[in-house]
Amino acid sequence: MYSRGRWCDFTKYFELKKNNSMECVVQGIIETQHVEALEILLQGLCGVQRERLRVHELCLKSGPSLGNVSSEVRLLCDLDQPEPTWTVKHVGGAMRGPGADQISVMVRAMVESKVSKNALRMFNALGYKLDHELLKVGFAFHFQRTANISVSVSSVNKMPKVHAIDEAVPVTPGMQIVDVTAPATPVNYSEVAAAVSSFCEFLAPLVHLSKPFISTGVVPTAAAAAASLMSDGGGTAL
Repeated sequence: MYSRGRWCDFTKYFELKKNNSMECVVQGIIETQHVEALEILLQGLCGVQRERLRVHELCLKSGPSLGNVSSEVRLLCDLDQPEPTWTVKHVGGAMRGPGADQISVMVRAMVESKVSKNALRMFNALGYKLDHELLKVGFAFHFQRTANISVSVSSVNKMPKVHAIDEAVPVTPGMQIVDVTAPATPVNYSEVAAAVSSFCEFLAPLVHLSKPFISTGVVPTAAAAAASLMSDGGGTAL
């Protein structure tokens, strides 16, 4: 059984990490029929090979035994590895104020760490309960351009029963989610945000990327841009 003292050590670790760990993030949606064109564009822009993405995400929320303020963590299981690997991720609040309003990306506190396959059991023992789970399937690119930028394109699927991965069905059929993220610190977040914004301009013909939770819909010109990319066969490496 996990003790209250063990829980305090765990939360202190996360609080220390949150003081210096941030990420810049934007999101958008794209019709599935245009995903191949987006992949071609990303291949040309990033200059690296794509990686397959198949992640089982479990969202856990704290129970009343852990205090009056609700806490949420995500357990991510990478199913594309020969031996599935687990990561715990905590996303904090977004930066606010005039500075945040003037940049086009969300800057928020974030901390993540590799954990063992027993992590779910540990969090359950600490008082966390499963809120919902998702299966994300697609691909990702990771590259360096002023900042370490990651781009993922995935279909988000929900499960009709707990842990029923094989029965997962799309949350938004015909649509996929595009995420662009980059780690940052309180010292360099302005430069990282600028790098992310600059990169997103190259994707604008296919997908409009904005701060999370601000829906901007699909790009009206995506079909024409996709047709052009498919005929050209790619972009230019940056």
